[in-house]
Amino acid sequence: MSTSPTASPDTARRVVQRTILRPDQELDVRTLYVHGVSRFFASDDEGTGQAGADEKKDGRKKTEETEVVEGLQGFGSITDDGELVVEPTKRVTLGTYFNAFPASYWRRWTDVDSVRLRLRVRGTGNVVIYRSTARGHVVRAGSEVVTSEEPREVEVDLTLQPFIDGGWYWYDLEAEDGRLVLEEASWSVETDRQERGRVSVGITTFNRPDFCVDQLLRLGESAEVAEILDEVVVVDQGNQRVREHADFARAAELLGDRLNLVEQPNLGGSGGFSRAMSEAVSRGTSDYVLLLDDDVVCELQGLVRAVTFADVAREPVLVGGQMFSLYDRSVMHAFGETMAPWRWFWGPAPATKHGHNFARRSLRSTSWLHRRVDVDYNGWWMCLIPTRVIREIGLSMPMFIKWDDAEFGLRARAAGYPTVTLPGSAVWHVPWTEKDDTLDWQAYFHERNRIVTGLLHSPYDRGGRLVLESLENHAKRMVSMQYSTGEVILLALQDVLAGPERMHRDMSLRLQEVRELRTRYPDGQMKTDLAAFPPPKMKRPPKRGRDTGSVSSRLGVLTKAARGMVRQLSSPRELASEHPEALMPHVDQRWWRLASMDSAVVSTADGGSASWYQRDPQEFRQQMRRSASLHAELLREWPELARRYREAAAELTSPELWKQTFEGLEDQVGPGALPPRTGD
Repeated sequence: MSTSPTASPDTARRVVQRTILRPDQELDVRTLYVHGVSRFFASDDEGTGQAGADEKKDGRKKTEETEVVEGLQGFGSITDDGELVVEPTKRVTLGTYFNAFPASYWRRWTDVDSVRLRLRVRGTGNVVIYRSTARGHVVRAGSEVVTSEEPREVEVDLTLQPFIDGGWYWYDLEAEDGRLVLEEASWSVETDRQERGRVSVGITTFNRPDFCVDQLLRLGESAEVAEILDEVVVVDQGNQRVREHADFARAAELLGDRLNLVEQPNLGGSGGFSRAMSEAVSRGTSDYVLLLDDDVVCELQGLVRAVTFADVAREPVLVGGQMFSLYDRSVMHAFGETMAPWRWFWGPAPATKHGHNFARRSLRSTSWLHRRVDVDYNGWWMCLIPTRVIREIGLSMPMFIKWDDAEFGLRARAAGYPTVTLPGSAVWHVPWTEKDDTLDWQAYFHERNRIVTGLLHSPYDRGGRLVLESLENHAKRMVSMQYSTGEVILLALQDVLAGPERMHRDMSLRLQEVRELRTRYPDGQMKTDLAAFPPPKMKRPPKRGRDTGSVSSRLGVLTKAARGMVRQLSSPRELASEHPEALMPHVDQRWWRLASMDSAVVSTADGGSASWYQRDPQEFRQQMRRSASLHAELLREWPELARRYREAAAELTSPELWKQTFEGLEDQVGPGALPPRTGD
């Protein structure tokens, strides 16, 4: 069957997505590629989610729904040759994250109006094709009968017309009394964009040679990646050198002259990725730069898909990859990222969720996954950027780490280059749940760069609620006895108020200064063994064994905040300076719990160390005074600061100034002044 219009003489067919079937897939990721189908059920079954609820409410019925089971589990197998074998009377679906076709994204961002599914199959059974709507409703789009023990080509043309708001295409394979074997499958479009773009892969690494070399080996061993790979730029900023890894020589041999290893002082993610962008643009032969974190495992077909999508896109776009957890690999942490403009903070795009587990809820049975999601930017765990965009808008802001990817995406969008986070293009990354980068030295960069990004891009006068949230955040640190974090937040405010001129200077020097500053405070002094601290002890137990519990209402938040602030002015309880009052796992640490204590040993998010928080009324008073003063100044000076940062942005991101930083300009600038330990 065919629903596509007659092709233009200037166009030809181009494969844009291949079905991925890997014989060496581990069980925890197989559900992202293929599922067994156990039965059909009605639309009001528990598994239908919001789509079923919508239908029940307005009286409509879904055309069809299925229950999928984890992996294959006897429904079929993947051979060493990469063929999918469906067992007799069984049904397998390719309606999965990596193998369904994200039709709505192709409908929105390209000029193609149809897609062709081509399969090579043998055996006896049926190929059943489905599409979904933006609501997650499933519609049967066609079927083909297979009755041949010899390989047979099946081709079906499918329109993209119904996908303006969302929806996917996929297919199921249903075997009859014999096996049905899928040898290969692909999705292709008619387009005049036939030339394959060339890509430079930029990897910034800091003391993760195992991850980095493994990624280089996989890139070097992939024949399909080799067809589009121009260069791999590894920017090594650590002291555990990639070139000293035992397998580096083999990786270098595989990549040959396409490997460009750059060693430079630690300039953070923005410095490393800016160096990769600069190298690629200077080389002049790449159409794109693909930025990859060093602690990721990449589905290489996703890399190819990202380049292909960018090739065919109507206008130049940035193409981002989605992020799965490296520790729980069927769990997606980021489907799409947007900025909340009034709060000026990042988060999941509307109608999406962090932490979706595809092993528990499949693509087919999760209604929100079928909406097209538009984003403001994509994290640089995986992001493809056209080199023409870099030439026009410059490199990263000199932010060291945090917010550099968001700022670049917002700047690109303002210049007319949107970001598309493309389903089916993804990496596995160390999840955010194993980090707490708002408490350690990184809190400085979070605070400073959030405010700088707001000064550059916030649509609201004086940044909306940003300044107030910053003040609230600092107050939470104070009632939580996190004085080192509070001090680096104040340092960040001082640096923002000082203006944009110091940002390149701070690339290489501020990190060490911030770390030194934190060591002045007990909560900034880490120990790796709980036995290094005195045992918990209190002179009197909590009144009536009272537990601070949780906060479930705004009134409760305000009440606990008021009580916490007032008690900071009183003297600590006896023994609090000699013994912690409790050992608090990181998962339990909340400001309202810590606000009721005078001391506690609190562990870090990664479980590797802990520090002793100790209440200090004098430190509380002096930091709160400075915080009120600095935040008032920031609010008052916002319009002028915004003007200064926006006027300086082009120079700060220019390849010329970045080149000076790479060459050591920071060594010519004297150290910045750190604030005193106490006092105003």
